[in-house]
Amino acid sequence: MTTPPSPRGPEATLARPQPVHWAWIVASVAFVTLVGAAAFRSVPGVLVEPLHDEFGWSRGLIGSAVSLNLMLFGLMSPFAAALMDRFGVRPVVTFALVMVAVGSGLTVFMTEPWQLILCWGLLVGIGTGSMSMAFVATITSRWFVARRGLVSGILTAGNATGQLIFLPVVAWLATEHGWRTAALLAAGAALAVVPLVLLFLRNHPADLGLRALGATDADPGPPPHQQVGSSAGRALSVLKDAARSRTFWLLSGGFAICGMTTNGLIATHFVPAAHDHGMPATAAASLLAVVGIFDVVGTIASGWLTDKVDPRILLVGYYALRGVGLMTLPALMSPHVQPSMWVFIIVYGLDWVATVPPTVALCREHFGAATGPIVFGWVFASHQVGAAVAATGAGVVRDVTGGYDPAFYAAAGLCAVAALMSYAVRRTPQPTPAPSAGVM
Repeated sequence: MTTPPSPRGPEATLARPQPVHWAWIVASVAFVTLVGAAAFRSVPGVLVEPLHDEFGWSRGLIGSAVSLNLMLFGLMSPFAAALMDRFGVRPVVTFALVMVAVGSGLTVFMTEPWQLILCWGLLVGIGTGSMSMAFVATITSRWFVARRGLVSGILTAGNATGQLIFLPVVAWLATEHGWRTAALLAAGAALAVVPLVLLFLRNHPADLGLRALGATDADPGPPPHQQVGSSAGRALSVLKDAARSRTFWLLSGGFAICGMTTNGLIATHFVPAAHDHGMPATAAASLLAVVGIFDVVGTIASGWLTDKVDPRILLVGYYALRGVGLMTLPALMSPHVQPSMWVFIIVYGLDWVATVPPTVALCREHFGAATGPIVFGWVFASHQVGAAVAATGAGVVRDVTGGYDPAFYAAAGLCAVAALMSYAVRRTPQPTPAPSAGVM
């Protein structure tokens, strides 16, 4: 007599839905954190005019605080990655959020310019810099083997999403209820994220007795961090070692050009350039908002493609497409928004930070899962330095020549250089991973 199969046998086990891997929970909290970090960075730009009106401070003085914030956003990145490597992600991100809350909250009491530079420039700059692109590289490297590129794209898109969500809200609050209300909103938003970080963000899969999503024996992901040595020393040591590599300089050079042609040139000077051709500033600013919308789509798509296509080829395509757009932009400028300008805005939006996922992938491939996030932190620092150079350089070009056309043409040529540099990066042979079950 045969016994009927038990309903709890292998068939029932296979039919049982697999639980969601904790990596997705960590990625969700990281996304919320990055959305908040982007919102905090959007506040100073909205409050320039209210501060000028109330205190009489020059826009140059207020801009110096914003510049310090931007520089720290890039330069803090590798040191934050090293701190995450030593102490873990959760304490570093919690500290960063508290720094943002303190810096933003204290601005309501300031009366002197140095207090503005301290709060907005130093405190908020350190806080947001600790939650920059190196944070994305750390999360994807530790928690994901499968879907790394896709998750990199989603988390990178969090920056644009934060600006889209909060910028109109902050602008409305500053207009209707005063700039102090907007600053307190940023402080409150930072503190509101802290409980999520403490409850759900984990430093490493090993903390929960898990392996990274899609981990195999061939690619198990990086080991847990070890609390040894100086974090600053480790960041500088990684830079010293990476600087011996041709790949590091190729990636850094390309990413510096990326910063020049996005944050430095277009984000800073597109509105005044369009205004020079008779377009209302409000219309030009609305076009930049559309860039942000398509940036979300393009970055997520780039992450998906990074899992399937040679990252170098993606970078070549992105930089080449950006160069073509910049070369044609002067001819598209007019008092009214023509269909051809919409084509430029959509394409440029899709391409805006699509370079991040393939660059993260190449850093991890060449420098390893353990040090790759720190290396990417230094590469990202070059992005911010490039942005600062272009922001100043394009302004000088406008002052000297009376227009922005030479700056756009020069940026287009630099994009061609970035494409060549990306193609010159050598691939590192990767082990073929064994099939992994339950990748959800």
